[in-house]
Amino acid sequence: MCECRIRSVNKSTTARKPGPRKSVAPADARAVRESALNQARRALILDAARSAFFELGLDGASLREIAKRAGYTPGAIYSYFANLEEIYGALLGESLQRLNDAVETATGPDKKASAADLLRAKAGAFYAFYRDNPKELDLGFYLFDGMKPRGLTPELNHELNERLMAALRPAQVQLEALGLSTAEAVVETSALFAQIVGILVLNNTGRIRLFKQSPDRLFERYLESLIARLQRS
Repeated sequence: MCECRIRSVNKSTTARKPGPRKSVAPADARAVRESALNQARRALILDAARSAFFELGLDGASLREIAKRAGYTPGAIYSYFANLEEIYGALLGESLQRLNDAVETATGPDKKASAADLLRAKAGAFYAFYRDNPKELDLGFYLFDGMKPRGLTPELNHELNERLMAALRPAQVQLEALGLSTAEAVVETSALFAQIVGILVLNNTGRIRLFKQSPDRLFERYLESLIARLQRS
């Protein structure tokens, strides 16, 4: 009996005790909460702005309308964005990032895809992004048709244009892989871009019905003719 009791005592005294819990300083925890809350509010404002821009157009949407949709006063929005143009720039930046992601992840039919297959994939992803998201085309249209930036700073305007060009560079790379010089590939990339935008504008405005044509078929026909011409040369 005594031996058993001694063993029981020893077992209890040698049991591992839980270590001290790591605590987060109150100031750090508060900063994390405030950061998360600010990000959530900013996202809410951008969602409200997107719906306002899409429904009312870039000229019809106002800071007051965006604030109303977000559930804030116009003054509260200034804590997150300096003006309407900054909101527009943030939305366009997000849109162009999604475009770049779509183009970057587009691949050919297999791991040994040819330059022609990759060109089809990259150019097709660019086209499909705006075909499937026509409002995104409206949002970014000033980048396409040469309109003056809507109050954007030169730095932000340059950044947004660079993101657009980044989405086109994968097509340019494949055009060079098909034998074009860099200068020639830039020319063909410009023509490809113009073709895509032209087809999409015709489709989005309904004008393509005048010609009784399929936008997808027009795009595919142009791309295949481009590839065939390059492969013959």
